Amino acid sequence: MEFYAPITSFRDPLFPGVTRALPVPPPSTVRGMLAAATGAAAEPAVFGMAAWPEGSGVDTETYHPIASNGTQPAVAGRVRADKGGMTVRHRPFFAAVHLVLWLPEPEGSRLRQALRRPRWALRLGRSQDLVHPRSMSRVVLEPAASASVGHALAPLDGHRVGAALAYRLATSVSADRLTTRWADYLWCEEPAGTHEVHGAFRDPAWSQREDQAVWLLAP
Repeated sequence: MEFYAPITSFRDPLFPGVTRALPVPPPSTVRGMLAAATGAAAEPAVFGMAAWPEGSGVDTETYHPIASNGTQPAVAGRVRADKGGMTVRHRPFFAAVHLVLWLPEPEGSRLRQALRRPRWALRLGRSQDLVHPRSMSRVVLEPAASASVGHALAPLDGHRVGAALAYRLATSVSADRLTTRWADYLWCEEPAGTHEVHGAFRDPAWSQREDQAVWLLAP
């Protein structure tokens, strides 16, 4: 399935208090979008994914920080000046974001059906970052020893592309939001060509010239 989001922002939760952004949606964010489609509290689905933006920018936002212990309450959405007041921060964002998901059976059919008529609005990132399904098709993935890495999200041992950077991303969040499972992934900012891959499949129906590598990511 292919999705498109005009604007998204993925804040890195490992850097609280600053607006450091991730370049790719964490798998937990994608699972949240799938849960919005089905209406379930969580969707521990296995899927492969690739994502890339066409552009990026930095916005300026006004924050009214409140204390979690209740000592700095907000009134009408604002914090009084004697309680810390407001602050202005830069927020990185991405524009024209493409997301491709490979949803294997048997859960794939159920999720695709839900995405045709989602229970809730589909979002990718913040609450206002709507995402639009663009197309869906059936493909048969084949085990691969080499394939185009592209912008696919891969486990650390998935390939040895030198330009790939490692990111620690949330794979899933419990329904009560008290437990987060983390894992390390590789992602390439620029599309990587054909390379040897490990534990991957290839999509021979990929619209590009080279077979796309796909890693199925467990929650």
